[in-house]
Amino acid sequence: MKTEGNTVEAILSNVPPERADAFNNLHKTILNNLPEGFEMAMSYGMLGYVVPHRIYPAGYHCKPAEPLPFASIASQKNSINFYHMGIYSNPELLDWFVAEFPKHSKQKLDMGKSCIRFKKPEEIPYELIGELMTKMSAQEWIDLYESKLKK
Repeated sequence: MKTEGNTVEAILSNVPPERADAFNNLHKTILNNLPEGFEMAMSYGMLGYVVPHRIYPAGYHCKPAEPLPFASIASQKNSINFYHMGIYSNPELLDWFVAEFPKHSKQKLDMGKSCIRFKKPEEIPYELIGELMTKMSAQEWIDLYESKLKK
């Protein structure tokens, strides 16, 4: 059930058929709500939404050749996973998301530090994910990232 690929096109075309609609809808939801300054790219083997080098030349501190990651999606063994670094870095945004989730889904929130796992693709709260994507601009993400990096 894991999606393999080295390009955005390969990831999108290799999503398992039983997850393709949900994965593509999640991708479209993210793109439709992605603030200016972010762009779609491959990011650590996943479909990522990043701050490109033309905006943030330093790149990701762990691997400067990579653009600064912000969000990503992947089809993993047991779930479609959505990663959002803003939730990981901003406690207020995390609190907002955790409080809003039950209003948009009957499922219990299955979440790690920055990873939200959707084991039932039909239960993905697209509206909530779309709203989450609008809550942080590229510059706000850069500022937050740099403030956490310099601590």
